[in-house]
Amino acid sequence: MHVTGTVPPPAPAPQETPAAPTRPAGTTGDPGRHTRRFGLPVATALVMGNIIGGGIFLLPASVAPYGTISLLAFGVLTVGAIALALVFGRLAERDPRTGGPYVYAREAFGDFAGFLAAWAYWITTWVSNAALAVAAVGYLDVLIPVNDHRWTACLAALALQWLPALANFAGTRYVGAVQLVATVLKFVPLLLVAVGGLFFFDPDNLGPFHSGDGSAIGAVSASAAILLFSYLGVESAAVSAGEVKDPRRTVGRATVIGTAGAALVYLLGTLSVFGTVAHDRLVDSTAPFSDAVDAMFGGAWGGWAVALAALVSMTGCLNGWTLLSAQTPYAAAKDGLFPAAFARRRRGVPTVGVGVTVVLASLLTVYNYASGTAKVFEILVLVTTFTATVPYLLATAAQIFHLLSGRRDRVDRARLARDTVIASTAAAFSLWLVAGAGYAAVYQGVLFLFAGVLVYAVMAARRQRTEAPADGR
Repeated sequence: MHVTGTVPPPAPAPQETPAAPTRPAGTTGDPGRHTRRFGLPVATALVMGNIIGGGIFLLPASVAPYGTISLLAFGVLTVGAIALALVFGRLAERDPRTGGPYVYAREAFGDFAGFLAAWAYWITTWVSNAALAVAAVGYLDVLIPVNDHRWTACLAALALQWLPALANFAGTRYVGAVQLVATVLKFVPLLLVAVGGLFFFDPDNLGPFHSGDGSAIGAVSASAAILLFSYLGVESAAVSAGEVKDPRRTVGRATVIGTAGAALVYLLGTLSVFGTVAHDRLVDSTAPFSDAVDAMFGGAWGGWAVALAALVSMTGCLNGWTLLSAQTPYAAAKDGLFPAAFARRRRGVPTVGVGVTVVLASLLTVYNYASGTAKVFEILVLVTTFTATVPYLLATAAQIFHLLSGRRDRVDRARLARDTVIASTAAAFSLWLVAGAGYAAVYQGVLFLFAGVLVYAVMAARRQRTEAPADGR
């Protein structure tokens, strides 16, 4: 449903079956036994699985230096993330097509805005996949020594990326199954610490409320900047809306439930670790959840158990992000804004998008190990925090646009006021994400976006030549 006259309607999808002649682009999957639409449980698992990767296992130690005031940052971020989730739910009701923020930005503001959303989101996904794989090797090393040799670790990281890619190539049926199983398995140990740790809670372990030298507001902002990357993924169900059953209803519910569930696990897990591990020890811990399990039950098996949980968590996260990395380019390719090859699908999955993404992530992984330093890689990870905010902010702006441009005599004023407050909160959250990424990340992220402008110029010129009349006028 287009609200402006400047955006051409999306091209209709191929008529794969007589029963679906009017289905919009981006919502069809290739029929067959390997294609299966996601219901509410799998869609919710996709959101939670993509939000909760491996960062949860390091977060308590990362924010411990700021004191328990960092728990306030969790609360603020959770409010912003849920507001963003509600915005995606509303937008999915208007336009339940695969592509999420790309679809919403293009519908409201035209091709260029849609392309920027798709380009920035695509960068976010494949750089994040490489980061997750490299981080997962550290946990794998606890179970199977692989870090003794640089290239052994590199091969392990590549394997961790290609296994989820193979699950994606097998079809959406297997993607959903892997995502659901991985989400369930990783939540068992997380809930063990998050809930069980409350029974071993010792207030003396909490340390000071504010242990930094700056102001309390500065401490909240600093700890929030560390936590920001951990909340990326709230858009997961919206991006895959075309593969979700009854997306107008399911996407919003899955997004809110998944985001709230992930936030609850984050908060309870961090609080339990704060209360079971002494503050002085926690500040220097490299495995805070392992230390918490050891403190709760004694022994030294906590490190092995948490490493296994982290490995399952990251593998499931890679599985979901691999699918998302192909969905946005697929939607953009259907509209002629990405190369046409990205629009090819097999068994419900955009296979070219999956293949290109895993190759790029693999090349970045090899470069990381070849360089012998993590500094370049760390900068790129911070860049993804910025690039992810571009589609978030554009989608939020699209919602504000729809709210302000709609006919006031046909809307429920109470709902309009509520949606306006939610959209404004989501916009503020998106801008805070930009600020939290830091100057260096914003600077380099803008360079990535400018590279995309050149790609858009090429694609727009090719599209204009294709659509030009034969006589050249």
